[in-house]
Amino acid sequence: MRSLLSLLGILSISLSSHSVGQVPDEQNLHEIAASVSARRIQRDVVQLVSFGTRHTLSMTDSEVRGIGAARRWIKAEFERISAACGNCLEVFYVSGMASGNRIPEPTEVVNVIALQRGYLDPDRVVLMSGDIDSRVSDPMNSISYSPGANDNASGMSGVLETARVLSQYRFAGSIAYVGLSGEEQGLHGGAILADYAIANGWNLQAVLNNDMIGNITGVNGVTDNTTARVFSEGTRYVETEEEARQRRFQGGEVDSASRNLARYIDEIADRYIPNLDVMMIYRLDRFGRGGHHRPFNEAGFPAVRIMETNENYTQQHQDVRVENGIAYGDVLEHVNFDYAAKLTSLNAVTLASLAWAPSPPTEVSIRGQVSPDTTLSWTKVPGAASYRVHWRLTTSPTWTYSREAGDVSEFTLENVVIDNYFFGVSSVSAEGFQSPVVFPGPAGSF
Repeated sequence: MRSLLSLLGILSISLSSHSVGQVPDEQNLHEIAASVSARRIQRDVVQLVSFGTRHTLSMTDSEVRGIGAARRWIKAEFERISAACGNCLEVFYVSGMASGNRIPEPTEVVNVIALQRGYLDPDRVVLMSGDIDSRVSDPMNSISYSPGANDNASGMSGVLETARVLSQYRFAGSIAYVGLSGEEQGLHGGAILADYAIANGWNLQAVLNNDMIGNITGVNGVTDNTTARVFSEGTRYVETEEEARQRRFQGGEVDSASRNLARYIDEIADRYIPNLDVMMIYRLDRFGRGGHHRPFNEAGFPAVRIMETNENYTQQHQDVRVENGIAYGDVLEHVNFDYAAKLTSLNAVTLASLAWAPSPPTEVSIRGQVSPDTTLSWTKVPGAASYRVHWRLTTSPTWTYSREAGDVSEFTLENVVIDNYFFGVSSVSAEGFQSPVVFPGPAGSF
């Protein structure tokens, strides 16, 4: 597969100095991937499990049990990470009141945020999230032991570890490391944070939601530590009737910003994560189920779900017990920490690449009907030194062909007939870091 991140021949910059304005070369992305520690992830999962239950409706005043203790520990851990990088993180809570079928009385749902501001474009944000809360068989049971080791202490621990690694660098854009609450009670934390992002002017260009990244043996008996799934919506939830009409005639059913973010992650895995193949799932989430990326999609933001390939349903949302010879429960011994580290590395490298790259091009348009040529136009974005045009057969899952366009706002592909391919444009920094590909029109807009 062609590289999304080919370098332009820049000199290597030493890791020993991460001063503002320096952008490391491609080798640093390999080193970021290698810096993720399975041991530290294991330590964090053990700590989160030790709170007994992290149910959204569990106690908040104890220092050792319940979701209150868990979120205070996460916040303190982010603060320790920040202290180690010269207070490079803004650590804070974002909360809101929620109620619903699984929250019978209005309850405060509290998210924990650590924001690493970019030095060039601080309002441009890419985000990695994990869920704080856990549950057992009865979604309303806030008392019983609910370790939530894989679902989702694994994802939350991956967020903490990614913050440890990436806080040692400086990026053009901002990175948010997030612990979301209320997922099991109705995806409330994600909705609260999406509203906060809009109210605070975040140009939120990517949400990587990590929900269960530590299991390698599925209920189907398959054991596999070399694949991961990325779920993404095909058409934008916020699409208008007029935009849907345009998409019907011009295409874009499989080219939302979320879908092209998934392709970007797939390319990152191929280049930087040894022994990991991404399975892109062309579906919002698992069949009939939901995750915390969905509220961001519903607010119009590009968002995907990253998770293990093989789920074991006896180890999810279950009372801890043995029944008919089957051990039920989401307990520590089922988490493979090396695999969790591998998926965390995928997140870390993706976030770094996105934050070093320019914004995706805006106002991308296309023309070429009844012509042998295809012309793409776009509006330039800050930080882009050049642009790249891409095309693929309409049946191809990934971008197959590309051409360097230079520092221009329009480019014509001669003798490439518009009817036969899908097209897109990406922006490229002076150092060669590339944005996700943008499909023309509102269907693919970031």
